Amino acid sequence: MRKPEASIKGVNINHVRRDGVEYGAKVAVTNPYSQSIPICEISFVFKSDGREIARGTIPDPGSLKGNDTTMLDVPVKVPHSVLVSLVKDICRDWDIDYELDLGLIIDLPVFGNITIPVNQKGEIKLPTLKDFF
Repeated sequence: MRKPEASIKGVNINHVRRDGVEYGAKVAVTNPYSQSIPICEISFVFKSDGREIARGTIPDPGSLKGNDTTMLDVPVKVPHSVLVSLVKDICRDWDIDYELDLGLIIDLPVFGNITIPVNQKGEIKLPTLKDFF
């Protein structure tokens, strides 16, 4: 049985606000079927320095286009109070080491709901003063 495949194309800082930081994960999902497939839910766990710093779900994020690759944006909001605990990691190499676990739950006709697990480890480089000038 063919099934859709997913991969994380990148994780970046989208917004810095008073209440926290919003990261954005770009996820490419390839649908091998000619019909569009509904995505029921996206669940995520965002870890840094071995600790879970965010967890959540995105209900009903849309559909996967038939015979195409669909790009999904997964926003991950992290409060500033959690970021303070990452100071040791940030000071060590001026980046944030992360691990992102995603589960895309899709509804395949006849088979029902299936979960496509996706995992990525990486680092997000923080801007320096040189980047602003």
